[in-house]
Amino acid sequence: MKVSEYADYDGLGLAELVAKKHVTPKELAATAAAAIEVANGKVGAVCEIYPDRIGGLDEKTLGDGPFRGVPFLMKDVFGHEKGRKIEFASKLCEGMIGDTDSYMTTQLRAAGVNILGRSKAPEYSMSPTTETAFYGNTSTPWKQGHSAGGSSGGAQAAVTSGMVPLAHGSDIGGSIRIPASWCGGVGLKPSRGRVSVGPTVDEGGFGFSANLVQTKSVRDAAAMLDCLSNPQIGDPFIIPKPAESYAALAKKPAHKLKIGIVVNPIFGMQPDTEVRAAVEATGKALAGLGHHVDVCDVDMGGLRTMELMNELFFFGFDARLDGYGRKTGRKPGPETLEPQMQMIYEWSKSITPARFMGALGVVNVARRKAAQFYATHDIWLSPTTSVVSPPWGTYNLAKPGITIENFAKEMFAPACQYTLPHNIMGTPAISLPLAMHSSGLPIGVQLAGKPADEHLLLQLATTLEQAMPWAARTPPLHVSKL
Repeated sequence: MKVSEYADYDGLGLAELVAKKHVTPKELAATAAAAIEVANGKVGAVCEIYPDRIGGLDEKTLGDGPFRGVPFLMKDVFGHEKGRKIEFASKLCEGMIGDTDSYMTTQLRAAGVNILGRSKAPEYSMSPTTETAFYGNTSTPWKQGHSAGGSSGGAQAAVTSGMVPLAHGSDIGGSIRIPASWCGGVGLKPSRGRVSVGPTVDEGGFGFSANLVQTKSVRDAAAMLDCLSNPQIGDPFIIPKPAESYAALAKKPAHKLKIGIVVNPIFGMQPDTEVRAAVEATGKALAGLGHHVDVCDVDMGGLRTMELMNELFFFGFDARLDGYGRKTGRKPGPETLEPQMQMIYEWSKSITPARFMGALGVVNVARRKAAQFYATHDIWLSPTTSVVSPPWGTYNLAKPGITIENFAKEMFAPACQYTLPHNIMGTPAISLPLAMHSSGLPIGVQLAGKPADEHLLLQLATTLEQAMPWAARTPPLHVSKL
């Protein structure tokens, strides 16, 4: 199979070729390796490939799920396989080996994917861009030297550039959806508790984090949600699932919904005018399909709420890094951490339980205020990010002049203003590449729903995929063009 032919397919498309014996999983793995070889030098999405899963692949080890034989990348963050590296893009964790399989990894294997390497992420996934001192920067495939987003930037850049059809993503403040927006892909963050990350972690980031995949088609996201949303023994809670599969429901039209357009500056950042126009055009398209669409303002307490999230994100961060240091024989410090991570490591030591509980109380109030939106609406329609992909250096962890006091405003507000609310509320949200900016960069539009309403998002996303298609758009840094 030619690399250019391979890159035309989504994950289910490649799996169908395998099922019909038009291609073998081992041949797909070799083609994926060739695609990575072609594009990774320009895009910088992949930090490691596994030779034993390419030339040395034993096809009998693959699961029989709907993605059997499909090449896949694991993000360099929680969720790895036992015996594989997990380095968090940090010198402190260089060479660290995972000592257990996560439940998510077990379910990925059952889905049939061939996990053939790791994708890049920023240090400890604490940046809206994937730029690292440890293994270099990741570019959006649309413009060399512009950010792929973060923290799942390597994953989405690999997908959009044609290296693999889907890849693991995780999201604590927008880390699935921001890369989808800036790379022009599909990124679904599921509801809180939908995808188990046990056995060593019950709720990533005190419940703010979620795991799924970066894709280029809605149907891949739906089918993988079916594969990964199985409650596991010992999970702290289980949320309801629809009677039918997500893959089946995604093919059905949604009933008439009440959709609210949210473009007000929730955390103080006015969205780019073209980004706002893309959201309004999407609202018009949905209204044309019979849905009720109006404009709403959401109040979450302004930038102060985002600033207090630092207390929640980084409570215990020092203990976490000290633990990694004990495993690797290194110490957290300027030689092993990027400047902002070193700053946060030291600052996190000052967060007392009283401060943590105080911040949690304020964020709880903000969550309930924002959730009032769903008393009158089914779907929250907004930009994914306030801006399109910026040049490298705009948000990286070595940017000068960043302090704890301005960290939220300078590093997170432009990228996370419309994504973070759904981590706080635990609500599902999906970013779709529904428009292009005059700069030649993609614009992500976000749909979000009530808890456990992933099926409605997937139905609307399928409808928009047909009404406002993006599959024919190919970025300059694509394997078919390099």
